[in-house]
Amino acid sequence: MEEYTKPLPIRDERSAPFFDGLLDGELRLQHCLACDQWMWPVTLRCRHCLSDQLEWKASAGKGTLYSFALVHQIYHPGFADEIPYNVAFVDLDEGVRVTTNIVGTPNDELAIGSRVELATELVTHDMALAKFRVV
Repeated sequence: MEEYTKPLPIRDERSAPFFDGLLDGELRLQHCLACDQWMWPVTLRCRHCLSDQLEWKASAGKGTLYSFALVHQIYHPGFADEIPYNVAFVDLDEGVRVTTNIVGTPNDELAIGSRVELATELVTHDMALAKFRVV
């Protein structure tokens, strides 16, 4: 595996189930047992009913491209070879919005409203990132 030179997210006790899911090829999100709502980002209580009865559950990993921007500025040297790259917002079918990148489609062909699905990217032996591809 090639050395990964970009910044990595911080995996901690609260986010471990999310990152474990990505290593298994799943997009796991918190789900409220009290009101049946999905949550992202990680939280201690449901944003809808304030219950602390949360579980980690695999989402379908499908959604709609809500919006995106192209980054032309090199903010970190690890991204220099990818300029411009996209930063996208995806509305998951479960009702939450995630920030991600769209892979496998040229930036000039991205279209708001496109259906997308999870495309995990293994970046180190113990870290995968959630990216999406147009379907």
